Amino acid sequence: MTDRLSGISAFVEAVEAGSFALAAQRLNLSRSAVGKTIARLEARLGVRLFHRTTRSQRLTDDGQAYYERCLRALGELEAAEAALDDGRREPTGRLRITMPVLFGRRCITPILLELAQRYPQLALEVLYSDQRANLIEEGIDLAIRGGDLADNSGLTARRLGTQHMVVCASPAYLAQHGRPHTLADLDQHTGITYVRAGLPVPWRFRTADGGIEEVKIRSRLGLNDIEAICDAATAGIGLVWMPGWLVAERIRNGLLVPLLEDVPGYGIALHVVWPQNRHLPSRVRVAIDALVEQVPAMLSRGAG
Repeated sequence: MTDRLSGISAFVEAVEAGSFALAAQRLNLSRSAVGKTIARLEARLGVRLFHRTTRSQRLTDDGQAYYERCLRALGELEAAEAALDDGRREPTGRLRITMPVLFGRRCITPILLELAQRYPQLALEVLYSDQRANLIEEGIDLAIRGGDLADNSGLTARRLGTQHMVVCASPAYLAQHGRPHTLADLDQHTGITYVRAGLPVPWRFRTADGGIEEVKIRSRLGLNDIEAICDAATAGIGLVWMPGWLVAERIRNGLLVPLLEDVPGYGIALHVVWPQNRHLPSRVRVAIDALVEQVPAMLSRGAG
């Protein structure tokens, strides 16, 4: 029975991945292992499931019919597991979650550590990366994402709040160069810019009609680490445009001064996303609930 189920899993994965090689990667197997498993499945069924060439693979008519029945069968197994999962007193199993490096360390990890303490049967695997992962291909349960969600096909999302951006500078810089009061005043100042893919990221502000205005401030220092940018601003190098949650403590301690407070600010929506699934495991559900409950308060501290 185990061999039959493993064959079905490999078959369905090969169909959905589009190749044996990618299916093998998702299943953490070798390509030859997946090929042999499906060959045994075809031999047992007495039919050919795939038309295969060196460059492509596609389902036969028998393969398509078998795939549809396998999906229904796996759906029933998934529903049975979900029913058992719902009956448990606490979540169990491994939760894989990916998030931006600094925001993840500062704002998300404390929530996850609290969950780990609350649920001893919950195992966490936290992946810090500023690159967007393919959740389905990489077997990831949850991701924290900011900005546009247009490319999140096959995913479900819940909003966590808004990351408000703040312009600020050190008291020493302002004493030497004066304080800007309008966006036009930024032309007379030096900024410290965040560099992505070799290009400085423009500063963004809301216009009166709800549009977006981009400002490219003069800069002699570009960095690809936002905490290092805050350190440079604290040292008096120039103005910065940073997430409010990151500079809030430095502002409270007088190390940085918020500027342009009468100019409509710009915010970046933050979401938690996960692969679409009829039955959400309790380990995923409790993590989503905790994030939705606690992250907005962390973001509001830097909302200005």
